[in-house]
Amino acid sequence: MSHILPPLLAAARQLAATVQLGAHGRRRAGLGDEFWQYRAAHQGDEARAIDWRRSARADAHFVREREWQAAQSVHLWVDDARSMEFTGDDSRPVKADRARLLALALAVLLIRSGERVGLADPATPPRAGEVQLMRLAARLTAPAGEADYGAPEGRAMQPHARAVFISDFMGDPVAVETALTEAADRGVTGALLQVLDPVEEAFPYQGRTIFESMGGMLAHETRKAGDLRDRYLERLAERKDRLATLASRTGWQYSCHHTGDPAPGALLWLFHAMERLA
Repeated sequence: MSHILPPLLAAARQLAATVQLGAHGRRRAGLGDEFWQYRAAHQGDEARAIDWRRSARADAHFVREREWQAAQSVHLWVDDARSMEFTGDDSRPVKADRARLLALALAVLLIRSGERVGLADPATPPRAGEVQLMRLAARLTAPAGEADYGAPEGRAMQPHARAVFISDFMGDPVAVETALTEAADRGVTGALLQVLDPVEEAFPYQGRTIFESMGGMLAHETRKAGDLRDRYLERLAERKDRLATLASRTGWQYSCHHTGDPAPGALLWLFHAMERLA
């Protein structure tokens, strides 16, 4: 490629290189020959993937998917809401930067292993190859959204695929429950990775403090921040337990990662989670 490698992709490749992988069993001869289903063509599908005979019988284009092709697809959703721009210390990355790095490094590992990786939206469907990594890097470095808190979107995920949702999950938990329930109904399994800054776990605040959302939509002032600590930690524990229970009920997996911890551990967990769901 003649263009410059995006910094995020360069960092993701470097992170992926630190993770030692064993043999990967996805490249198997003979798989992928059995017809699985027709699906509506998405933006970005190549013309050669379209079944023109089937499409001629309708007012839309259809792609003929094979069984293994659907099974080896992985969709990524990385929260781009304003809450992800938080860090409690300038020496640590903001949550969004760590989430993007982990997502793209996971894509590097999966594509090297023969998987097809995309985002959880119709604009970037799962594909294989180095060019797809460039597309993913471009999408993941797009400007952040305007909402204070993010909600996963999974309607474009292929049936029986796998998925990864990376977020602080500080928004409305009902939105996550709805997304995972809809995914499970379509046979999609995956992993939830909650990314938090260490101060969000420790709540070290004392005295007069103004708490304000990253987008400025919510604010709360108190003169005794320390008095809120126990209640906050209790609610955080309840949120994490709710996520873990939801993941277990829908056949997904859950883990929490702190931006103060080394990234390779979280990447290795994500990769093994995908392996266990294969």
